[in-house]
Amino acid sequence: MEIIPAIDIIDGKCVRLTKGDYNQKTEYNDNPVEVAQEFEAAGIKRLHLVDLDGAKAKKVVNLDVLKNIANETNLAIDFGGGVQSTQDLEKVFNAGASQVTGGSIAVKNEALFTEWIYEFGGDKIILGADVKDEQIAIHGWEEKADWQIYDFLEHYLEKGLRHVICTDVSKDGALQGPSTELYIKILDRFPTIKLIASGGVSNLYDLEELDKIGVYGAIVGKAIYEKRISLSELKNI
Repeated sequence: MEIIPAIDIIDGKCVRLTKGDYNQKTEYNDNPVEVAQEFEAAGIKRLHLVDLDGAKAKKVVNLDVLKNIANETNLAIDFGGGVQSTQDLEKVFNAGASQVTGGSIAVKNEALFTEWIYEFGGDKIILGADVKDEQIAIHGWEEKADWQIYDFLEHYLEKGLRHVICTDVSKDGALQGPSTELYIKILDRFPTIKLIASGGVSNLYDLEELDKIGVYGAIVGKAIYEKRISLSELKNI
């Protein structure tokens, strides 16, 4: 299982939200590059970078943060938040992202998101499946869509998508454990999916349990910033 630390950005700073609520924001560091370099120094290979300003504004806002991290580290960066057009997508790739995650766009503009999968490939485009009660949530988790998670995944896997980041919004930033049962259901139905679990990881035990059920990767955010998991401990997973 791949361990993927998260850096969420508001106003150029590292923050974490609780359950996707912009009013429940905690700032951890005003230098995202420094944080990314610490991850790399600990042996981490990959980073999940989220432009929360972009998710809310429906356009990429913190492109410079991506550029700076890409220039100052060798981390493979997957970027999400505010990518709403092919021009945005190309800007993000040109700024140094290895992969781009699309969530709201996959709901609001299926034709365009499908075009991205065909043009850039299923390994470059990640489906961001943010979930509330097994229903897809979009626009920074402020709006529920009409998709159930399983139908949503099936729809895009048929089009060649391979990677999915699934976040249970009720768990995200709450440090109450991941949605293991949901991930088991997804993997039972779609055994070939490269499923990345996101939300709720609070300790090493949570990561070990995710590893046992066979997820491809696990995103860790608040547990690192709150020092519930040390970077040195992650090396042993």
